Amino acid sequence: MQAHNKTVVKSMQILTLFINHPKLTFNEMMELSDLPKTSLHRMVGSLEEMGFLTRDDDGHYSLGLIFLQFGQLVGERLDIRSIAYPIMKDLRDDVEEAVNLIVKDKDEAMYIEKVDTLHPVRLYTSIGRRSPLYAGDSRIILAHLPKEEREDYLESIELKQIAIGTIMDKDILRHALDEARMKGYTITSSELENYTKAVSAPIFNGKNQIAAGISVAGIEARFQEELLPELIDKVTKAAKEISMNLGSQNLK
Repeated sequence: MQAHNKTVVKSMQILTLFINHPKLTFNEMMELSDLPKTSLHRMVGSLEEMGFLTRDDDGHYSLGLIFLQFGQLVGERLDIRSIAYPIMKDLRDDVEEAVNLIVKDKDEAMYIEKVDTLHPVRLYTSIGRRSPLYAGDSRIILAHLPKEEREDYLESIELKQIAIGTIMDKDILRHALDEARMKGYTITSSELENYTKAVSAPIFNGKNQIAAGISVAGIEARFQEELLPELIDKVTKAAKEISMNLGSQNLK
């Protein structure tokens, strides 16, 4: 059993060399790993046979394509809800307002997780609720879509009045989207429901693509102007923490 453990450790020692080196020759691996030539030759041969390493015509080794499969599986199996929930709960406990987790589903936004406010007067939102991407807290997702995808969406939709603050002009909407990308957050008022307010921030995945939005939402009367800077800071910090746990490097 101990011998097998040593083999695994040494194999990992070889594979981790490729974190900082896209390609290595056998001699370079031997120099960097300090492993005996015979042991290294045996392990490199086994790793190549199993697909963990591949060798080109010039004798340079690199990581095998099997790692793409592993990487894809890890990414698919990361449950953003389970990652986000404890951070959302801490945020709710801090600000005492409802915290929502929103994702894009085709041409709509969907609320996939929620930690409700403890206030007796609250917004009605529920897991599974859908809303248009252009309105309310879900607009933070639209703002961070690739430019072409965002424009295709804007060209294809008809803006509909949902509440008294819903944006009904596409030029104004485009300006709001530009502002959201520049600032890294949105503040929306009475766009999905009258007399409500929401502060939202983007969540990015390991490819630095928009993965979701997090928002703090509640009754407008509780979102006093002097409280907004602190609230913005807390929401954006929560979004960055979730993004970091998803592997994102987009943490400016």
